[in-house]
Amino acid sequence: MIEKDILIIGGGPGGYVAAIRAAQLGGKVTLIEKDEVGGTCLHRGCIPTKALLRGVELLTSLEECQNFGISTGEVTVDFAKLLARKERAVKTLVAGVSGLMKSNGIEVIKGRAKLASPWKVEVFGQEPQPITFQATKIILAPGSVSAELPLAGGQDPSILDSDKILQLRQVPDSLVVIGAGAIGLEFAILFAALGTKVTILEMLPQILPAEDLEVASALDRSLKRFKIQTFTGCQVLEVTEGAEGKRKVLASTGEKERAFEAQYVLVAVGRKPNVEGMGLKEAGIRFNQKGVEVNEKMETNIPRVYAIGDVTGKCLFAHFASAQGGVAAENALGHEARMDSRVVPRCVYTLPEVASVGLTEKQAKEAGYEIKVGKFPFAANGKATILGEREGFVKIIAEAKYDEILGVHILGPHATDLIGEAVLAMRLEATIPDLGQAIHPHPTLTEALMEAAFDVHGRAIHIPPRKKI
Repeated sequence: MIEKDILIIGGGPGGYVAAIRAAQLGGKVTLIEKDEVGGTCLHRGCIPTKALLRGVELLTSLEECQNFGISTGEVTVDFAKLLARKERAVKTLVAGVSGLMKSNGIEVIKGRAKLASPWKVEVFGQEPQPITFQATKIILAPGSVSAELPLAGGQDPSILDSDKILQLRQVPDSLVVIGAGAIGLEFAILFAALGTKVTILEMLPQILPAEDLEVASALDRSLKRFKIQTFTGCQVLEVTEGAEGKRKVLASTGEKERAFEAQYVLVAVGRKPNVEGMGLKEAGIRFNQKGVEVNEKMETNIPRVYAIGDVTGKCLFAHFASAQGGVAAENALGHEARMDSRVVPRCVYTLPEVASVGLTEKQAKEAGYEIKVGKFPFAANGKATILGEREGFVKIIAEAKYDEILGVHILGPHATDLIGEAVLAMRLEATIPDLGQAIHPHPTLTEALMEAAFDVHGRAIHIPPRKKI
């Protein structure tokens, strides 16, 4: 039995941040990771997909550069080099995180961890027998895995999840994407821009079901420039063998059934907590289908055992996991910290990007708020015009009486960068006048936020006045 102080299971963006914060506070930290540090985000999620999408972004820019008076000749894509650059980006960041572990004095043990009791952990590594650790405090951060779709034919090797699709070494000629959330849409645009014929099937009435309807509808229209077909209200029934070695996806689209054929099928219906084989039940840790149950201090029902990240089943974002990791580490080291989940940004790296924070218009109405809405199109923004990226808009949902900012939704260039201003404004409880009257630099994309705030009260400068009813 080896005694440990702070033991963290999982080295993803929740686990490694928790480890660093605990070390900063003077804790003696041991982190257990079955692969390399960085987790799904760094190896099979955020980083590799965005590295590939960056290539696609450059490709679309080159195709449009003639509008700027620049001729490039024929543009071709070397998919192998695109993949190699993605791998270099991943390796660079993995090395960076590994270096942070060393510089913070964090012990990293490679192996698969299982709870043998509330504070006893067995680690299965290269040794023939597991090594048993007794920990004073434990932080669970095992992350999540791709959710499976229970359908006939679902085990076929041509049925991919978000991990397997990154292992492709050639661009598919055709792809059916099941699920129109962030993961499905990002892969859809990635491969469509590279020449794949892409069809998206979504069971719910809109793509991006968690986002504002107006934003989702505008993005749906935008997908047509990549020749992507989308079908909503579409329930997949089975996957069978089609013609010429392709897969046939049978789906119900309301009153009738339709068949869609493609070389590959991507199942992107979300993720589920990675709890299998962890021994949570044996250790007495309370969990349900969504994940491990925690309070705002990230405490489980077992004293001195915390859980963070996707395994808690709350917001499945790397940045949310990191924030939870900081809270758990502080509480584990005797400080007082609570998770503020009111203001969590949501980002989708499509072209154009989608980013949001807070309530959608529908959610605000359902919550009983009397609201006002301000909108400003990027077509009226100077910097967007300079960039040649005038598609999209900023939409702000505000409480009518006190001008509280309830939600901000952006579709357009660099939306995932712009949303940070809205997050800070909402966290500091800024009002609509605060956001609008703050002097924004010109010409910048951030002016669209300012103008949308002004438009809540019909005061936007660079769009025509509203028609009086």
